Amino acid sequence: MFKRILIANRGEIALRIIRACKELGIETVVVFSKEDDESLPVRFADEAICIGPRDPAESYLNVSRIISAAEVAGVDAIHPGYGFLAENEQFAEICRSSGVEFIGPPHEVIKKLGDKVEARNTLAEAGIPVIPGSDGVVKGKKEAREVISQIGYPVILKAALGGGGRGMRVVREEKELDSLFDLAQQEAKSSFGKPDLYIEKYFNRARHIEFQILADKFGKVLHLGERDCSIQRRHQKLMEESPSLILDDSLRRQMGKAAVKVAEELGYVGVGTVEFLVDEEKRFYFMEVNTRLQVEHPVTEMVTGRDLVKDQILIAAGERLSYDQEDIRIEGSAIECRINAEDPEKNFAPSPGKITALHLPGGPGVRVDTHIFSGYFVPSAYDSLLAKLITWGRDRREAMGRMKRALEEFVIEGIKTTIPFHQHIIEDERFQKGQFYTSFVEEELMMGKGGKVEGGKGL
Repeated sequence: MFKRILIANRGEIALRIIRACKELGIETVVVFSKEDDESLPVRFADEAICIGPRDPAESYLNVSRIISAAEVAGVDAIHPGYGFLAENEQFAEICRSSGVEFIGPPHEVIKKLGDKVEARNTLAEAGIPVIPGSDGVVKGKKEAREVISQIGYPVILKAALGGGGRGMRVVREEKELDSLFDLAQQEAKSSFGKPDLYIEKYFNRARHIEFQILADKFGKVLHLGERDCSIQRRHQKLMEESPSLILDDSLRRQMGKAAVKVAEELGYVGVGTVEFLVDEEKRFYFMEVNTRLQVEHPVTEMVTGRDLVKDQILIAAGERLSYDQEDIRIEGSAIECRINAEDPEKNFAPSPGKITALHLPGGPGVRVDTHIFSGYFVPSAYDSLLAKLITWGRDRREAMGRMKRALEEFVIEGIKTTIPFHQHIIEDERFQKGQFYTSFVEEELMMGKGGKVEGGKGL
């Protein structure tokens, strides 16, 4: 077992990892920027090392400084959390070549999955259903038109090295292709260093369903059920829940087996997520694999009783998975709302600033993962995620009732947040009936650029 782990991240995920390590009896070291010198991870870790100024390129993305801190602190392993360097194959390789375990899959697997086109083609050859689209990167608009002539509009342009919703554009008709192709290329190059795009068929009324997988170093792979991540805005997840209302037992078994096969085909090790799209006819298609802990992992923890961060650490330390697929039981229903420092009335513009008052919700079946406190200053340099509010119930109705109550109790003053927006969604009759899909927020709830909501209720 590891004795000391360095956490190469910040915010709520750094605090989450610290808690898991403490329960395992592992000492923690956090690296931090000068912007975060008064943060809770710095306060609660056993050791904290400043690695630079607020600019992520000079701190949380600075590999040499992080490795130097690991050497000075004498750690056994580095946990990257999510975001920043969590899916960077070069960082994973440097960690291991420096004699420090990277808590994540092998760098070769990260590299293969980082190229969305290669991953798609590899799994298509293995018999995993993939979304109809281009066989590889499209070299220009002429080739794009040739692909689209075979699959038809609408389509979605995706960055070959993409993730997080960047470098993606939905093209609904021919006249939009030229301008959106240029925009997608520009965003792909600025975000990932290459303008390479590929094309997939776009499904208007699809559901985004992901399966949580775990794989140890001895070849055992299993899944912990699904999460429905269809409530999104601009391809960014807003809410997640488990189990999904649209999966019956047969489809759940099929998709679970497919997720496990994906991991086996790739030689996956660690905790990961296999993401699928499910169309209106209940046909499912592979989209991608996230080679890290997901923001929404607490949803799965609430319905399975597993601690995914502990499992992740134990797998990296060379431990065998101590349970089998038949041991996994999904109990009840869980929902997560991502609470961001954003102003829904101003097209979700970032809302940095000082939190002047804070009250966290509680009670049965309510969990809050957060790093904020009264007096905390929300910086503008980093992701706007403030907290993850998760509720559990014996069924979906109870989980929703608890979420509604918890959102009413959640008070954050001094800045704007997305709490009112989540209140509107949880009260929407269509959401309550499970009648939603990936474009639901933008097509059904939002009106114009101001982020207003139908029905006269502003945010």
